[in-house]
Amino acid sequence: MDLFDLAAEKKNKSNAPLAERMRPKNLDEFVGQSHIVGEGKYLNRLLKSGRVFSMIFYGPPGVGKTTLAEIFAGLSGYKFVRISAITSGVKELRELLKTAEDDLKFNNVKTILFIDEIHRFNKSQQDALLPFVEKGLVTLIGATTENPYFEVNSALLSRCQIINLEPLKEEDLLLLIERALSEENGLKYLNVRLSEDAKKTLILLAGNDARSLLNNLEIAALSTPGRNGEIIIDKTDVENSVMKKKVLYDKNGNSHYDNISAFIKSMRGTDPDAAVFYLAQMLNSGEDPKFIARRMIIFASEDIGCANPMAIQVAVSCFDAVNIVGLPEGRIILSQCAIYLATSPKSNASYIAIDEALRDAREGKSYTIPMYLRDKHNPSVNNEETYKYPHSYGGYVRQDYLPIEFRDRNYYRPKSSGEEEKIIEFLKNIEENL
Repeated sequence: MDLFDLAAEKKNKSNAPLAERMRPKNLDEFVGQSHIVGEGKYLNRLLKSGRVFSMIFYGPPGVGKTTLAEIFAGLSGYKFVRISAITSGVKELRELLKTAEDDLKFNNVKTILFIDEIHRFNKSQQDALLPFVEKGLVTLIGATTENPYFEVNSALLSRCQIINLEPLKEEDLLLLIERALSEENGLKYLNVRLSEDAKKTLILLAGNDARSLLNNLEIAALSTPGRNGEIIIDKTDVENSVMKKKVLYDKNGNSHYDNISAFIKSMRGTDPDAAVFYLAQMLNSGEDPKFIARRMIIFASEDIGCANPMAIQVAVSCFDAVNIVGLPEGRIILSQCAIYLATSPKSNASYIAIDEALRDAREGKSYTIPMYLRDKHNPSVNNEETYKYPHSYGGYVRQDYLPIEFRDRNYYRPKSSGEEEKIIEFLKNIEENL
């Protein structure tokens, strides 16, 4: 690299956004995620060992997914290739994988292939990765803001470690602000001072996103007039500088969990108006509609169950329809389903039944399956104990099905609600006529 190249690189770096200039180069500079990069933690140990495995980083925007991938590449000595799943097709992907294979074969150069927003890859693109990851021809590091267990195919998941990155804490974001104001590659040259209210406002508007925080800080610093050789920024300066305020809803933080909780509890409380209100809040804030639809599938079984067996079919159909249609029209489908579930009769009897049965199973108490219920090909089966075929007795016959050790159990207790009221009568009639 000659002097002209060095000058060009320096100029390009100075023109880069603050978030890019402040990007950590090693773990000492990295902020947050102490649960995985702290001393003795998994990624810390892995980095110190110099080894890299295929991984998928899962977490909200601006928490360090790309930075961690670059740190791995830098410390391991691997070649680092970065692509976006949004703009890269199968052809480009295959070319990159072939190059990585050749680099390893002919030059003994290992490659980390970093795929941003890997959940955007379709099945054929994900399948194209499989043989290269499986044979160790490339080390895959994917980044996603979506739950990989829903968005990445199982074959690829089984070959990757799933690393969950958490939203940055307030103290992490404050540290980033202090570094940005004091470091040479930050805003030190501007001599910026922030009021405490300005810092709090920046953090609030960033929504736990370090990239957003630093870029908003830079905009505020560059757009606030200086006085006597320094730039003093207060809360009003921040609010006036950041033209589009971020909706105060963090898809991966407290607001995310509070709103989905309120949504579920409103449906459980048979309040369709409240359910639609919280649904609108989530959609307006950019919540993934598939996440909402998945939660309604769970709700349909957990809180409605056999009181309205159609509920789960409606919820599954809602998920499929939203997946096909997408937004904005998908909002109507979500609203219809939420109202249907909110106004359905409720029962958690199925939920209670399986949890009580699981509790018995986890206790590990031994049990004996009655001989007449066992597989007839089992040589240990005593043929003297005959299984009574219910259809030969008009559909119902008195016979013990639970093991003798658990004969006193009554897991399913239907409620007098909706279709379960009919189930109560049905079971009562059988018992009386046996």
